[in-house]
Amino acid sequence: MMLSASRIQKLLQPFGLQLDSHQVSQLKTYLELLLRWNARINLTAIRNAEECVTRHFGESLFLSCHEQLRGRLLDIGSGAGFPGLALKIIFPKLETTLLEPVAKKRAFLKEVARQCDFEKVVVSSQRLEEISGSDLRFDTATARAVGQIERLVTQAASILVQDGKFHLWLSREQAASLKRHTALQWVRQVDIPLSRGRVILTGGLCQSTFIAP
Repeated sequence: MMLSASRIQKLLQPFGLQLDSHQVSQLKTYLELLLRWNARINLTAIRNAEECVTRHFGESLFLSCHEQLRGRLLDIGSGAGFPGLALKIIFPKLETTLLEPVAKKRAFLKEVARQCDFEKVVVSSQRLEEISGSDLRFDTATARAVGQIERLVTQAASILVQDGKFHLWLSREQAASLKRHTALQWVRQVDIPLSRGRVILTGGLCQSTFIAP
């Protein structure tokens, strides 16, 4: 059974999120598509609708409690669109580029963007290495549940504008390791509500001092 708007709002409360009716409608459309397509192409191991709201949408949109995103966003290894495409619910004006190598997943992302009326969304098969070798620059980069993180950070640093930021969803252990990585300066770490040791780690090219959690 599909979740009601009030149930979705309640599930998002631990993340400090309060969506308006239009945003809830977009989330419901996205969720319905995710559950339907997931039966065919395995977008996520999570099959429960409520858990999808908290683990995927809640964790992705939690960034909006700490950052106001503007300009151009690059989402690396988008998969089912978390966090990059989901963030369009909160930041509809973001020019969003989703990097996803798997064709079936790219088809899913395009369908979500179409049915949710997300504008300024580009779904690309390019890899980060190709983007980092171009003249493209982004205000924000995001990545969640991706591998080779240290290499990823180095490449992401080359595609950010001077005051751009890179937001990573990862474990506390991974974050502790990355704080020794010098390609970016780590400016914020926040614990993700309802999670077991997961955080959002933010780095940037700006001159900042790391703030311990």
